[in-house]
Amino acid sequence: MITTETTSAEIEAVYDKARRAQLPWSQLPVKERVRYLHELQASVLEQRDSLCQVVSKDTGKPKLECLVTEVAPILDTIKYMQRNACSILNAHRVPTPPLLYGRRSSIEYMPRGVVLVISPWNYPLQLTVIPMISALVAGNTVIVKPSEVAGGVHQLIRQLFQHFPPDVVQVVLGDGNLGAALVDGGPDHIFFTGSIATGKAIQAQAARQLIPTTLELGGKDPMIVFADANMERAVQGALWGSLTNCGQVCLSTERLYVEEAIYSTFMQKLVHEAKRLTQGSHSDCDLGTLTLPQQAHTLKEQILEALSQGAQICLGPTLDDLGKDQLSFPIILTGVTHNMKIMQEETFGPVLPIMSFTNTEEAIALANDAIYGLGASVWSSDLARANYVASRLICGNVMINDVLVSIANPHLPFGGTKQSGLGRYHSAAGLRTFCHEKAVMVSSGKYPKELYWYPYKGKYPWFSQLIAGFYSRPRKLLTALRSFMALQRETRK
Repeated sequence: MITTETTSAEIEAVYDKARRAQLPWSQLPVKERVRYLHELQASVLEQRDSLCQVVSKDTGKPKLECLVTEVAPILDTIKYMQRNACSILNAHRVPTPPLLYGRRSSIEYMPRGVVLVISPWNYPLQLTVIPMISALVAGNTVIVKPSEVAGGVHQLIRQLFQHFPPDVVQVVLGDGNLGAALVDGGPDHIFFTGSIATGKAIQAQAARQLIPTTLELGGKDPMIVFADANMERAVQGALWGSLTNCGQVCLSTERLYVEEAIYSTFMQKLVHEAKRLTQGSHSDCDLGTLTLPQQAHTLKEQILEALSQGAQICLGPTLDDLGKDQLSFPIILTGVTHNMKIMQEETFGPVLPIMSFTNTEEAIALANDAIYGLGASVWSSDLARANYVASRLICGNVMINDVLVSIANPHLPFGGTKQSGLGRYHSAAGLRTFCHEKAVMVSSGKYPKELYWYPYKGKYPWFSQLIAGFYSRPRKLLTALRSFMALQRETRK
């Protein structure tokens, strides 16, 4: 593995190594590839405290968040693969249509080849290792470029995957320029997690070579709270959903809609509970810090624009403090509208704008009014209504009376709609993302020719009767079968 910054000149050699290693790796049975996860699982479990220490230092998030949101999901994914990968990736039979009688049909899963994983800085361990695991189990070799912001993570990955065969996993280091050069290098699949702007650039670049991509991009997730919701749970959910990892989460609650009947009471409780949160580097603190200081500029820009259009800071710094480049957390905004950037553009920080709504249809319309479609949450004691609302939301993930956690379930596919991304990972669908599906049909080869082969002379009436029987009313089936057997005898003489 490369441990120094990778140059563009080295990329060709990196791909050559990956391609040479891919064939023997892909020829291992799935269960043999899964066995390599046992040592990975043991290493993650044994090193969990040191992993959390490094990630906390790199990102500024509390160690508990590192443990729960970085380490635990990796262990859950490994367990999922150990239990399910073989059944998901093994070839399986599928039905064959009546006109193709006598054949066996099946689907096989073939590795794509070399997978390029470009991972982000907000969850630098989880969002790097989990797609790596999926790609490797599917039989691919992996070239991974961790974010240059999370400087210590590449060493963690090197340690965790050092027991894999040589060059099955390669870590390359560099900034966005290196990422672009890696895409030009021609991987067989690209898995990218990051911003919409970078995702679009990668998609355009990959399209020139017809390289398939999975893009996990941004979000502007809505949270809808109805008057009959468990208010205490909804308040706590809104705080954690908007503030965990200092709001730097693709699934973060960035728009809160509260039914008008409870709006005032809800706001009082929300502000009261927010004031009790602690911020700092101590392990018992609730809130960490922004990973990138420049991210504060985006927050300030959106907040100042909202304030200029009539929004109010319900909790947070004063307007003067914002002007002095001071930023306090958390920040709760009221009086916002959908004309403001704070309700339309991804914020990626500890800011929660809140609006009221009067009825179910209005809440649905507000939630869907965004270019993003990653996640959403619906809060109500009426589960029939909650499920109705969930079914109408245009997004890839919905939680009812809960927030954020759908990404932590490896049995569920994860991904977005609209400009929140392309494709899915996690679950059976996510594992197969890293494969080509191969259709296989087998005939015994016993007969010299098939019914629908040449010559066509005189066959049309027979086939017309056949099709009417197979695809029309059941009482015609016997007639069709008689015609089928007669045509079969005639054709195969």
